[in-house]
Amino acid sequence: MLHIFLHFLIPLIVSIFFFKKDWKKAYTLMMLTMLVDIDHLLATPIYDSMRCSIGFHPLHTLFPIGLYAIACFIPKLRFIGIGLIIHMILDSIDCQVTNGVWIY
Repeated sequence: MLHIFLHFLIPLIVSIFFFKKDWKKAYTLMMLTMLVDIDHLLATPIYDSMRCSIGFHPLHTLFPIGLYAIACFIPKLRFIGIGLIIHMILDSIDCQVTNGVWIY
């Protein structure tokens, strides 16, 4: 449950702290990046609390993560890129906490 809460809290903190003028827009776009979890629908079972998302689900693999990192440096995609990178970092931390690995 803490993991899910952090997916809402960390982007809010980043939005307010780093993007004061546009924090609402930044936070909204970062929350929309939660849609990256749609790739969980391809797995059986859809949810497994002991499964590491990083490296397992297609949108949580290294190539897309590299694209998310590049998006952080493109002004029009910056908020989305940052939101996706935050998401991947939190998922990776969850992998470490639950399974003792950083990637599947």
